[in-house]
Amino acid sequence: MLTTFRTLFAGANARAEDRLRDVYAIELIDQKIRETDAQVAAAKHTLASLIQRKRSEQKLLDMLRTRIASMMDRARAALDDGQDSLAQEAAVAIAEMENECTVRQGTLDRLETQVARLQTSVEAGHRRVIDLKQGAMQARAMRREQTMQSRLNTTLQGASSADEAQDLIDRVIGKDDPLEQAQILADINAGLNHTGLEDRMAAAGFGAATKVTAADVLSRLNT
Repeated sequence: MLTTFRTLFAGANARAEDRLRDVYAIELIDQKIRETDAQVAAAKHTLASLIQRKRSEQKLLDMLRTRIASMMDRARAALDDGQDSLAQEAAVAIAEMENECTVRQGTLDRLETQVARLQTSVEAGHRRVIDLKQGAMQARAMRREQTMQSRLNTTLQGASSADEAQDLIDRVIGKDDPLEQAQILADINAGLNHTGLEDRMAAAGFGAATKVTAADVLSRLNT
């Protein structure tokens, strides 16, 4: 029993959450876009710091290599001049600087790897934010269309002015044509006093016509 109640309660909560998310979908979309945009901005700042540190390490490494080259020239000159003691000190200094170069080169390699990886992530995140913003624009446009359609459906489905107008149109169109009624009455009267029979017989060639027709007038004009 308790398991059933917990299941029903969880289902009700899930449905309520779904309805709430539907109602505030646009607000939730905008909030998630802001959060994603903030994450991308933070990644950009981190990337800028890594690039700055990489450049600094590269400058220090270049300066160290320049010092090593200069010290090598000095050590050779001291050896050529017979100053073995100075040449020995220079050799020790060169060895220490070369070890430092190795450490700095390793640091620089790691920084380059981190920069490349983070730069790829930042570019992907930036494109993702653009896609999300375009999707949000489409979602807002669709929500406005849905709202307008819902209002229109409510208006058309209810007892509205459109229904009253349609009823009046149907009443006007549905009324009998008075001219047609008059013609029908004239035909009925003609049948009752046999006028219609006389006209039919005259048209068949039995006796003179009871009415002057346009054909009679044209016949007289031609004679």
